[in-house]
Amino acid sequence: MKQTATAHVDWRQRMQWCGLEAVVLGWTLLGVALATAQQSLPPIPGETVSAGQQYFVRYCSACHGVAGHGDGPTAPALRTPPADLTRMAQRRGGHFPVAEIAAYIDGRTIVPAHGSRAMPIWGERFGEMVGGGSVGEEVVRGNLLILIEYLQSIQQ
Repeated sequence: MKQTATAHVDWRQRMQWCGLEAVVLGWTLLGVALATAQQSLPPIPGETVSAGQQYFVRYCSACHGVAGHGDGPTAPALRTPPADLTRMAQRRGGHFPVAEIAAYIDGRTIVPAHGSRAMPIWGERFGEMVGGGSVGEEVVRGNLLILIEYLQSIQQ
């Protein structure tokens, strides 16, 4: 009888471990499936501009206005008026300075020539949205690229 009870306990322990392994495997497969589903094909330029417009409206339009002219609903309350973002290239002789604009939007690097920092430090905010770290840095870079492509598309 003792041997039967021991065999029964071993069998139950094995079944518990199998159940635990099945749960872990299930969660792992679900995570892989969700990660795969979220990966999409690289955006084509029109889609990137459309995504950039959505980001712009969400993060920038309160100050810069929906069209980017610096006339957002909060603009009158700001000490420094927001820039007209449709004329960045025009103010620089037709050249759109991608790296400079990316650094300014990111905001984590101080650009002394721009004076005091009046706008949010989007590099920190975008990164914090996903918990920071290396994933946060990738999100920051992606968001900046999408916004910059949109800003380039609205230059006059």
